[in-house]
Amino acid sequence: MEKLKKRWEISKNWQLLHPILGALLVMLTSYTITRRFLHLLGLNNTIWEWIFTSVVSLGLYLVMVRFFLWCFKKLENKWKVTYKWEMIAIFIVFAITGSLAGKLAGPLTEWIGLGRDDVHDFLYWTARILLIFPIYQVILIVVGWLFGQYKFFWEFEKKMLSRMGLGFLFR
Repeated sequence: MEKLKKRWEISKNWQLLHPILGALLVMLTSYTITRRFLHLLGLNNTIWEWIFTSVVSLGLYLVMVRFFLWCFKKLENKWKVTYKWEMIAIFIVFAITGSLAGKLAGPLTEWIGLGRDDVHDFLYWTARILLIFPIYQVILIVVGWLFGQYKFFWEFEKKMLSRMGLGFLFR
């Protein structure tokens, strides 16, 4: 445990929440991807189901952890954070925000009358994708605040929107 605390610059026990939550979310993601792949192959409800799920989930988990550690190294100098554990919090915020924005865009599209059954697929998907953008912007700030990273995400928002020509929103 001390090695983990030293590597991620954790000084208080509550900060352990971030690497533990990060590991659990990567596990859940690898399991979910594996289950989707399992259904595509038609291997569900067979004797191979649990073997396939266990082996592929573990392999995918290891690949994803390596990828995220590589991303941490690449972004460590670019993102100015005080402690390394904050990088994990930032990755978690991005994951939650992206997933939540994608999930909320569907019901919102239905609510404004552009449901999948009501309009052509092209219009439905265009509206849904366009709705994801503002939803994402708001949720990013809120979830970032919940994870104690409000300052980072506020600066991130201003930089991103100004690069898109929407910097006038912050003046």
